[in-house]
Amino acid sequence: MVSVSSVDNVGLNTQGKIQQVTILGATGTIGTQTLDVISQHPDRFGVFALTASTSVQGLFDLCVKYKPLYAVMLSPTAASALEAQLKNAGIATTVLQGEDALSQVASHPDVDVVMAAIVGAAGLHPAMAAAKTGKRILLANKETLVMAGSLFMQAVIDGGATLLPIDSEHNAIFQVMPYQRTRILADMGVKRILLTASGGPFRNATIEQLRNVTRAQALNHPNWVMGPKITIDSATMMNKGLEVIEAHWLFNATSSQIEVVVHPQSVIHSMVEYNDGSVLAQLGNPDMRTPIAYGLGYPDRLVSGVSSLDLLKIGRLDFCAPDQNMFPCLRLAYEALDAGGTAPAILNAANEVAVEAFLADQIKFMQIPALIESVLSTSDIEAVTSIPQLVDVDAVARRVARDWLTASIDTH
Repeated sequence: MVSVSSVDNVGLNTQGKIQQVTILGATGTIGTQTLDVISQHPDRFGVFALTASTSVQGLFDLCVKYKPLYAVMLSPTAASALEAQLKNAGIATTVLQGEDALSQVASHPDVDVVMAAIVGAAGLHPAMAAAKTGKRILLANKETLVMAGSLFMQAVIDGGATLLPIDSEHNAIFQVMPYQRTRILADMGVKRILLTASGGPFRNATIEQLRNVTRAQALNHPNWVMGPKITIDSATMMNKGLEVIEAHWLFNATSSQIEVVVHPQSVIHSMVEYNDGSVLAQLGNPDMRTPIAYGLGYPDRLVSGVSSLDLLKIGRLDFCAPDQNMFPCLRLAYEALDAGGTAPAILNAANEVAVEAFLADQIKFMQIPALIESVLSTSDIEAVTSIPQLVDVDAVARRVARDWLTASIDTH
């Protein structure tokens, strides 16, 4: 197993050079916040390429403001519409189309930094392309590690890439335990990783209340502003389960060395406990511009625009254990990690189908973990050998999940 690597030389070749940045998923929350940080440092960063899946107007607005060399849309129709709008506005950005174009702008020789912020399995191929070509990868896409952890981490090493985690929790761990490389935790005196969780909007709910959760309630996160898919994952605590799997790959940690702690204030973003009894924590306001700025500037600390943390105003910090009976998605993620092989990829695929169905009002909130558990229990687990294999596994798991949906809808 390997872990976060190649951090020692970061910054040595960046003096006096504008770093060119590709943002995969530019119209999402992470993408727009990355652009906000970049705009505060025009002497350090330039925008090379911006990508989006369907939001033509959103990407057009960003192209007008930041004038990237390239813009990528997934569909030909969206790409044509964007190209026409940019031409009419006199913006010289070149528009590319399709999944291959995502990998092209992630691996282009002129690109220094890739923000991998595409939500879901769609972000896997461009992240791999960035790894293979030695980019500094700011990883905000959970599914890359969940689906293909061993292959991606090996690609980072083979390509000489630099990997910096952007999830606030993993970024916090990295800040208090930055030089792990391929060493196991015990050799560094680390006892365990404490992965904090807000608990989402339903941390104080009853089972009966969870059975009747509405779409609007699940999308109303108390602390963080995120996209709909990640917000639902936070509500089910699958988001934290995926982060457990990520932490396994990033920090060379076993499942027993990763403990989830519910911390409603989201001030402590995660902690590392050492054998001598020390617990090191990274604190800050719940604002993703902090880890984004850390990733962009590492090893320097950049101004991010985040307000100072006022502990006197906060007054108290609370902690409790997560209830895995109330939130079975967390249990399912641990089980998938322990099963290994293709199990995490199957978990991820089933979850994406379930969340889409919930957002479309096709299933109830508590049917999300039921669907995932059914797909996991009926799927064959294989050793991971290649990206094409994982693409096939993903497709099969989605088909099984949709069959479950069809049966569930027919039953009701």
